[in-house]
Amino acid sequence: MSTPVLNQTATRAGSRILGLGAYRPSNIVTNEDVCQWIDSSDEWIRQRTGIITRHRAPADVSVTDMAVAAGNEALEKAGITASQIGAVLVSTVTHPYATPSAAAQIADRIGATPAPAFDISAACAGYCYAVAQADSLVRSGTADYVLVIGVEKLSDVIDNHERTISFLLGDGAGAVIIGPSDEPGISPAVWGSDGSKWDAVGMTHSQLAIRDFSEQAMKGDGVSLAAADEAHSTLWPTLRQDGQTVFRWAVWEMAKMAKQALETAGITADDLGAFVPHQANMRIIDELAKQLKLPAHVLIGRDIAEAGNTSAASIPLATHRLLAENPELSGKLSLQIGFGAGLVFGAQVVRLP
Repeated sequence: MSTPVLNQTATRAGSRILGLGAYRPSNIVTNEDVCQWIDSSDEWIRQRTGIITRHRAPADVSVTDMAVAAGNEALEKAGITASQIGAVLVSTVTHPYATPSAAAQIADRIGATPAPAFDISAACAGYCYAVAQADSLVRSGTADYVLVIGVEKLSDVIDNHERTISFLLGDGAGAVIIGPSDEPGISPAVWGSDGSKWDAVGMTHSQLAIRDFSEQAMKGDGVSLAAADEAHSTLWPTLRQDGQTVFRWAVWEMAKMAKQALETAGITADDLGAFVPHQANMRIIDELAKQLKLPAHVLIGRDIAEAGNTSAASIPLATHRLLAENPELSGKLSLQIGFGAGLVFGAQVVRLP
């Protein structure tokens, strides 16, 4: 008896970004606003980070609300309907539920059901991770069009009174539609992780700390329910970072990865039209550009000044602003690199829509 051969979908020459969307919350938080809670100043924050303002979503605007708004714009720009979407990939670390996924709800709200949908937890590299997976899905013929969304409501996990990371963070969503192309429009990803620095960026507590404390209260183990309620707010997980560790790693190691991404794509910095790194810190952005020896014609995404650090949303948001302000970039190549908690990183060269 002969061994049966499984069917496989036809592969494609390449994929590319067809449309880009964004959502920026209406609430704008200035450095002066932030300094109500921490001992700092507008001048210090600008000098150390380059941030002037950041957008933060009101209580009644959720991660899925922002993602749907960005996704709908991406669909409109790409000129396709939601029914044509073959998969929905959502990168976020701030969806308030471990399960079900944000992606499944977003797919339904956009009208992409029954497209497969799943979340990616890769922090500030999550958008690049999702782009890499979408490229593979399209090139393999598994999906015709993939909706990729990077979205964060980081204001939900901020302790306004701490100063290692809280003043950096903003909210927002960026989305792209990735579809088939006659030639490659997304280069192979250069991606990876360094778990030895797992705790350089992370949460103060796990959800288990709240659960365990509440269980003690319910059992009467010397903990009152009132104390448990107070502990719930005290133990609620908020972000912290070891700024020096992250800064050194981002500047030196990510410059190497960015250069490797150019080599993997088979191009040089001279071939680029844009460079859009994760919007972590303006000094990191400037140092990466310096080490890459970018020529003067390469435009650099600096959305951090107005948007702050929006984690998984930062690269698509910065790209959206860069294209809006410089429409001549359409069709040119952009090097994008994300890096953050994990520590994780991902980079690739993409052709701009």
